Amino acid sequence: MESDLPVYTSLAQLADLISRGDPVFVRWSRGPGTDRYGCPGSKDELTGTELPGLSANPLNPEPWWEGRPTLLWVARRLYDYSHLREDKGPDVHPWVLVGEEAGRGPDNEPLVRRIQPVAWIAGSVIEEAEAEVARQRGAWGPMRRPARFSAGERGEGTQTG
Repeated sequence: MESDLPVYTSLAQLADLISRGDPVFVRWSRGPGTDRYGCPGSKDELTGTELPGLSANPLNPEPWWEGRPTLLWVARRLYDYSHLREDKGPDVHPWVLVGEEAGRGPDNEPLVRRIQPVAWIAGSVIEEAEAEVARQRGAWGPMRRPARFSAGERGEGTQTG
């Protein structure tokens, strides 16, 4: 991990950053230095198409969430994508950035440009997010595609030709 960024160690730190009003995103990658080296955007993993920004996930609550805890919203957003730390390899970590949305990617995720790295997110924050989600009454799990699709396999019932 790049040592020049601070490390956020609590959901409260993320909630405080969000309260300042800037669009805040989380990206799961090897870090801002690696992401910016030679590439202003991301690539679509399925097609290899260059995208106009870095694929990231928004942390700001939607307007309809008003009056509910920002901490829970952030916990859920981190939890939703927590599988990426295992799926993308041991050098992949979550980090916080602010920036400008340049469009949407193929999975409807924001593509962010003019990024300003803010902080790494410690593993303890992911554990805190998991605990916060577990305290809720409804059943919920992280967003995840079946592993067979990661290798380019087709789903059952898909016709070819």
